[in-house]
Amino acid sequence: MLKEKLKNYHIILASGSPRRQQFFKDLDIDFDIQLKEVDEIYPHKLKGSEITDYLADLKSKAFTNLSENDILITSDTIVWLENKALGKPKDTQDAFNMLRALSGKKHEVITSISIKNKHFQKIINDTTFVTFKEISDEEINYYIKNYSPLDKAGAYGIQEWIGFIAISNIEGSYFNVVGLPVHKLYEELMKL
Repeated sequence: MLKEKLKNYHIILASGSPRRQQFFKDLDIDFDIQLKEVDEIYPHKLKGSEITDYLADLKSKAFTNLSENDILITSDTIVWLENKALGKPKDTQDAFNMLRALSGKKHEVITSISIKNKHFQKIINDTTFVTFKEISDEEINYYIKNYSPLDKAGAYGIQEWIGFIAISNIEGSYFNVVGLPVHKLYEELMKL
């Protein structure tokens, strides 16, 4: 259905995330992956979805030569905990500190998506509330040693071991926490 709708467009996914790429495959969308280096720096006054909206837009600005039938999709995800953004950890100690901070608390996972072509741009976002049970240092260290927290906002993947053992409640889109609010993206692409 969506594939038919998009048949006259060239979809560009500007994301190195294997999870986002898999979502596009699962939606049966024909797409190309194009990556451009962007310094993901945002004004410190921004809060919550303002940050992810800003970064999704910033990533889209790296693509300056879109053709008539190009549709560029960029996105950004953060974990928002106690009025502070947690992006991807810098190293294993940073990952440990993030997971320790999340332990026993509720946080928000916020993802923004920019859908852009030569003549228009729309930025949408979604928020999911996730609650972690108390987790031990041993559990955190086991996760860091055996999985890949460094490429994930907030240092965790809900679809991995830590998600199985630590998440006690989720309100909103599960797929948003994995990295893309697929239902919202689908709605917007169906409007093209």
